[in-house]
This record gives sequence, structure tokens and C-alpha cells, in this order.
Amino acid sequence: MKNDIIPVVMIGAGPSALAAAIYTTREGIDTTLYEKGVVGGLAAITDKIDNYPGFPDGVPGMELADNLRRQAERFGAKIDYGDVSALRHQDGVNILIVDGQEVKARAVLIATGSGYKKLGIPGEAEFYGRGVHYCATCDGAFYKGKRLVVVGGGNSGVQEAMFLTRFTEHIDLLVRSTIKASKTLKDDLQKYIDNGKITVHLQTAAQEIVGEDGAVAAVRALENGTKTTFEADGVFVFIGLKPNTQFLTDSGVEFDEYGFIKTDDHLATALPGVFASGDVRSGATMQVASAVGEGATAALSIREYLEGVKAE
Repeated sequence: MKNDIIPVVMIGAGPSALAAAIYTTREGIDTTLYEKGVVGGLAAITDKIDNYPGFPDGVPGMELADNLRRQAERFGAKIDYGDVSALRHQDGVNILIVDGQEVKARAVLIATGSGYKKLGIPGEAEFYGRGVHYCATCDGAFYKGKRLVVVGGGNSGVQEAMFLTRFTEHIDLLVRSTIKASKTLKDDLQKYIDNGKITVHLQTAAQEIVGEDGAVAAVRALENGTKTTFEADGVFVFIGLKPNTQFLTDSGVEFDEYGFIKTDDHLATALPGVFASGDVRSGATMQVASAVGEGATAALSIREYLEGVKAE
């Protein structure tokens, strides 16, 4: 089995890879997905997805992810937990290192998505998981009746701040410049501001997370150039995403200036038989709906590639 060549391996099992797997397996192409985290990716840990077509009342992220998983598995997709640490193309075959073992594939889809950016300030790493968090759905319930600071003024920051009001009495939302969320989210946010649930601090940059007795106690920041301290029992950070591409160093895959994978119009990378889709790809919109669409596109491109390989 170790030397067998799998027709298609997908790295990651988020919405993009799951959608691609639905397409490949429906056509009878053996497909294995390797996921080292949560099946469904960031979508699975999103409380509610309001803009996915077909769900007029929105859909819980975990529910959508589970539906995609079950549909892919119904057609024969194999989902394994495994950490891919390297990828190379050799003699017409793509070779992955999965949990230290070689896995060979004719075609590979990189759909590893993105991870949360860090602030990079003192105290952030020290209190990670003990007061500093990057997932409101995962950890918000621990802060019932507590004081919270949320950092970030984009769609995620605003959405997660509003979600966290379910647990806490008040949130200080720290925004480095201005609110950059969509108009719909801005309108929703205003309701929370009006009822006193959220206070927005513009032109405010977090400088340090300080603790007391092993737990977060406050966030020191610069608000319009003035030093300010916000008392807090927890800090939630939502300042953007960075692509999960660390394992592709020296692989031959090309990246843009921000570290996202470059592809052509068919979602092919610079490596033969290697494709990329979803949030890890340069030009991605960071939306679940478009990630799913890219997964379908990648699957069709993979089918064409495999047909070409057979014809040679």
C-alpha cells in the first residue's frame, strides 16, 4: 500500500476540498483528504454563516461543514487525519510526507485554507488559551458575565464581537483605524453600540496583554496616541488571515507577495498535477461560497489533468 499511487490527494478538508471531493468521487476517482485540524475548517467553527446561498435564515457553520462531509463520504471520499509536512514532484508523481510517511498521488489539491493572524505583542503568546483566543464560537462561553476586549474592525472582528455579547455584559472593540466591515454588519453593530453592549474605540492599537495571577487582567493600548488600559478577563483577536502554506517551502509551488499560492485560470499551480483552491489561493475572496465554487472548478481541472496523463 505504501508504494501505491492514489489518483487524487487533497490537503485539507474545509468547504473547498469537500466540494472538490464530491465532484471527483462522483466520477469514480479515488480521493483521499488529509486534515490535521477540524473537518470543515474555519467555516466549521463559525457560529452562523448568513450569506451562503440556499439558507435564507443562515446556517450554523458546523452544520454546513457536516453536510458537506457526509455528502463527500456518500460518494466514497476518504477523510483521514494527518499532517502533511512536505510536497514534491518527482518522475511524474507527486510525493507528500504525511505524518512522516511518503504518500504518492497523481494529482494533489492544496486546500489548506488560512489561519488567524496574531498581534505579535507581549503577553499574546503567554496567555494563549488562558485568556487570549481567536475563536469566539469555541471559547466565548467561558466568559459569561466577564469583561472582554475584541481586537479587529473587519467583518470577522465585528461579527465575533456581536456574537460574544451573548455571554458578556460589555465589550470594548479596539480598531486600529476605522471599521472596515460590510454595510450590513456596520448597521447591525450600531444596534449593539446603541444598547451599550459594545463600545468601539477607533484609532486604537493594542500594545500589550497584561496578566495577574496567571490570567489576563487588562490590555494596554494607544488610543489616538494616548496610552489607555482596558480591563479585561479575556481578549479575542480577529485581525485577518494568513495562508497555511508553511509545509510548501522548497516545493516548487509559487506564491504571491503575501504568501498565497499562485494559480492559473484552471487553478493549477507551478507544479504539474498540483492545484489550489479556497482561502489559500492568491486572489481568493475568503468567502465560503466562492471556496466551494473553486473546489468544483479544481475538481474539473484535476479530471482533465488525469485524463491527459492516461493518454500519454
